[in-house]
Amino acid sequence: MSTERIRNFCIIAHIDHGKSTLADRLLEKTHTITSREFRNQMLDDMDLERERGITIKASAVALNLTRDGKEYNLNLIDTPGHVDFSYEVSRSLRACEGALLLVDASQGVEAQTVANAYLAMEHNLAIIPVISKIDLPQSRPYDVLTEMEKTLGIDPSEALMVSAKTGEGVDEIFGAVINRIPPPKGNPHAPLKSLIFDSVYDEYRGVIVYLRIFDGSVKVGDEIYMMRTKSSFKVEEVGVFKPKMVVKNCLFAGEVGYCIANIKSLHDVKVGDTVTHNRERAAEALPGYRAPMPMVYCGVYPADNSDFHLLREALDRLSLNDSSFTFEPETSQALGFGFRCGFLGLLHMEIVQERLERESNINIVQTAPNVTYEILKTNKEVIKVDNPEKIPPVNEIEEFREPVVRASFVLPTEYVGTVMQFAEGRRGRYKSTDYLSEKRAILAYELPLAEIIFDFFDKMKSATRGYGTLDYDLIGYEPADLVKLDILVSDKRVDALSTIVHRKDAEIKGRKLVKKLKSEISRHLFEVVLQAAIGSRVIARESIRAMAKNVTAKCYGGDITRKRKLLEKQKEGKKRMKSVGNVEIPQKAFLSVLSVDE
Repeated sequence: MSTERIRNFCIIAHIDHGKSTLADRLLEKTHTITSREFRNQMLDDMDLERERGITIKASAVALNLTRDGKEYNLNLIDTPGHVDFSYEVSRSLRACEGALLLVDASQGVEAQTVANAYLAMEHNLAIIPVISKIDLPQSRPYDVLTEMEKTLGIDPSEALMVSAKTGEGVDEIFGAVINRIPPPKGNPHAPLKSLIFDSVYDEYRGVIVYLRIFDGSVKVGDEIYMMRTKSSFKVEEVGVFKPKMVVKNCLFAGEVGYCIANIKSLHDVKVGDTVTHNRERAAEALPGYRAPMPMVYCGVYPADNSDFHLLREALDRLSLNDSSFTFEPETSQALGFGFRCGFLGLLHMEIVQERLERESNINIVQTAPNVTYEILKTNKEVIKVDNPEKIPPVNEIEEFREPVVRASFVLPTEYVGTVMQFAEGRRGRYKSTDYLSEKRAILAYELPLAEIIFDFFDKMKSATRGYGTLDYDLIGYEPADLVKLDILVSDKRVDALSTIVHRKDAEIKGRKLVKKLKSEISRHLFEVVLQAAIGSRVIARESIRAMAKNVTAKCYGGDITRKRKLLEKQKEGKKRMKSVGNVEIPQKAFLSVLSVDE
């Protein structure tokens, strides 16, 4: 098919604004799937996506449409809306020439609406504004149009009014996609130049690569060359998604599809790499993607140490499918061998943990998450620390720096004061307030990342009755008065429970943490002492009483010295047991660091 009849576009929006429902209607209207095959959230094929009702992975699908006697090939990519999966969105945008910017008619412009719109503008995409959910009784489409004009500079006359649930206005979307989104530029006769925008691992077929062809063509039997990994393979199958994989003879310039080439090693494929022909190679590689910067780190360990190699294989497979997730081996005195994993946010961390347990059937222990810090040492060396264990001794630290983000809150005006008070309680610095309309505002603050990764989002949602939304971008590192808070269990430091906190909060957090641990760790046959310490100074202490046994129960009479002798014997036994006994710390205790503020 000529590139003039191809359109590549994606759907971008804030979480829960109806992207997946609109994708379902587009599939139905083009008869890409039959009514017998149809189910809601058609492109969300992970169980986890269905259970949570959110899109986690971007999904591609090819739609065939006949309009005015001409046949068009529309390649759609449905993207996630949550801030933690913004890397999935940025990757999808590189494979497209246009985007449908979806805004809920009742909710209006939200934080991720603004972030995704600017992301699309950076990639020079043609943007088609779409007001969705106009069938809802509480919809206010014309107020939302005003918000879009004021925030994003979008012409209200270009917006489409749609209800994906009833199908109203969906036909107009097809017309807008054909008329407003430019066809892909590409020379089908030039050397092959294609971008890997995603990949998955299949146990029987190896690595399946998702491609957007920019120049040339690829067919079965071709020998392809990966420009970054410098490896070559013979193509066994190519095809498109409808939404299941459908085999084709050839993929041409402008098309989006998949390629299977007997790639067995996971390390031979990198998302963002350029694929070309081995004999007739492209002159230069495509720009690829900017490497994602993990925001949150935590330790992941197998519950059974013999599963270490299985966990490594599972992480390898997962990182192939989710390139925003990073990991490297580490060792903990308390938990043995495991991995230090980097995530884009707390939801991303939660999703990866669930995917590991479900897809690989491995029980894992996860430590409390923390952010990356920067330390200026006395010898003027600057180091980055993603694990409290790697912090150098206090006498070697000249300056402790923490990551700071610029946070944007989109919320109803009546909650502005509440959120300002809440943000300032988390060491936030006020920047600006912009009013979208009489009833909605954007509030900007600079906040330490460590203050928002745990429970900030949930508490902000509660404070605004669910109407507030948050988006944030890292702006750099700033000096702060930070200390390492250690937890000692029976005089032994548990490295997996160490955290970095602000000095003024250290004592309060230390007290709350040992109290929480006291409720999580079960009683032993000897007394267990829990302590929170900064360096050698203990700032909080709790004790878990020993399990008692009445050793004098059988003494019905006689001299008191008989009872004293038995009690002294028990005391000596407990003292000896305490010196050799190990305290069992359950998985819940490692995550109790998260809930100390509740």
